[in-house]
Amino acid sequence: MVRILSAGSLAARALVFMSTKPFTPEATNKAQYTANTASAVNTLQGQWYDDFDGLWNSTGWWNSANLLTTLADFALDAASDAEKSELTSVFANTFTNAQKVAQTASKVVNAAGLVTSTYTKKPLTFDINNNNLTARDEYQGFAGFINNFYDDEGWWALAWIRAFDVTGTAAYLAMAESIFADMQTGATPASCGGGIWWSKDHTYKNAIANELYLAVAASLANRANTTAARASYLSTAASQWAWFKASGMINSQGTINDGLTILSDGSCVNNNQTVWSYNQGVVLGGLVELHRAQQTAGSADSTLIPAAASIANAAINKLSTSGILHESCEAGGGNCGGDGPTFKGVFLRNLHYLQQEPTLDASTARALKAYILQNADSIWATDRVSGSNQLGLVWSGPPTAGGSPTAATHGSAMDCLVAAIAAA
Repeated sequence: MVRILSAGSLAARALVFMSTKPFTPEATNKAQYTANTASAVNTLQGQWYDDFDGLWNSTGWWNSANLLTTLADFALDAASDAEKSELTSVFANTFTNAQKVAQTASKVVNAAGLVTSTYTKKPLTFDINNNNLTARDEYQGFAGFINNFYDDEGWWALAWIRAFDVTGTAAYLAMAESIFADMQTGATPASCGGGIWWSKDHTYKNAIANELYLAVAASLANRANTTAARASYLSTAASQWAWFKASGMINSQGTINDGLTILSDGSCVNNNQTVWSYNQGVVLGGLVELHRAQQTAGSADSTLIPAAASIANAAINKLSTSGILHESCEAGGGNCGGDGPTFKGVFLRNLHYLQQEPTLDASTARALKAYILQNADSIWATDRVSGSNQLGLVWSGPPTAGGSPTAATHGSAMDCLVAAIAAA
C-alpha cells in the first residue's frame, strides 16, 4: 500500500537537506538557470549528437529517447525562438533517421539489479566500386521505434509526446499511439494480476515497464484526438495505477523496488531489488497526467497527487546525501554502466512535473523547489568540466567521478537544470 505522508513531513525533511548545503550556489534566478541549460544543450548537441543516426553517441537507444525528452522539456520551459527552431529540426531528424538504424538489443540484470542494455549497430560499409558509404537505412532498424523491450518503447512514446507538445506535429502523436498499441500486447499472457511484461520474452514483470505503461496511457488520455480514444486511454491508465499500487512493488518504506518475483503457484511478490531513482520518478509524471485527465473527465481521484508526493518524499530521503541525489551504483567511486547514468535525470524530470502541478500542497511544492534548485546548483558548481561544460555522473562532483562524462551523464544532469528553470 502507498503511505500518504503529510505535506509537512516532506517539507520538513527536504528543508533539513538545505541546512547542510556544502557550497555557494551560482545560479540564483530563472535567467541564469536558462543560460546554464542553453550552454549544456550546446555541449550535448555539439559533442555527441549524430546527425546521420539521429541518436547521441556514447549512450544507448533508450537513453537517446530520454535526451530527446529533455530537449523537448527545455523547449517548452525556456528556449528562445531560435533555440526552439533548432530543436524542432533535431526532433524531425531523429524521427526520420533513428528508427532506420540497424541494430540489435539485449539486456541483462546483474546481482545488484542494475540493467545493462547493449545495442549493437550494423556498421557502415564502403562500396569501392561506387566510392560511397552504404546508408544504414538499407537495413532493418527498430522501425516505428518498436523492439523487444516494452520499456524501450515507453521511453520513445513519451519522447514523441513531448515533441508533439513543442511542435504540434501530428505524426509525433500518431507515433506515440502506435508505440503504445504495441506496448498493450505486453499485457498478455496475464500474470501477477495485471500489468505488462518487461520484454517480449515474458520472463520478468518490473516497475519501469509498468510505470511507463501508466505514464504513456495517461499522457495520451490528455492528448488523443477523439473523445472515445481519450476515454479508452484514461480507463487503461486508471486500471494500471490500481494494479500497480496493489502489486507489492511499493515497499513498506514507500519507495519502489525494481520488480516482482513470480512464485511457483503464480503469485507475485516484491523482489526487494535495488531502489533505483528512475523507478521513483516515472510514476510521479504518470500520476500527474492521470490526475489531469481525470479532472478533464470530471472524475478526479483526490488521492493521486498525495500518493505521488508520498513516493517523492520517500525517494528523496532514501537516495539523498546532504540534499544531493545519488544512485547506489555511484558508491565507492563505482560507475553505473550504460543505463544507470540516465536514472537520476528521469527522477528529477518527473519531480519537476509534480512540483509544477497546481493542486500540489503549497508547502510540498516549496520543499521540492528547494531540492531541485539545490541539486541544479551543485551540478553547475561541482559536476561540470571547465571549458567543455560537460556534466558528470555524480552531482556532488567531481565531473570525473565514476568515469568521464557521456551523453547519458550529461543529459541526466540537464534534466535537473531544466527542472530548475521551471521551479525558479
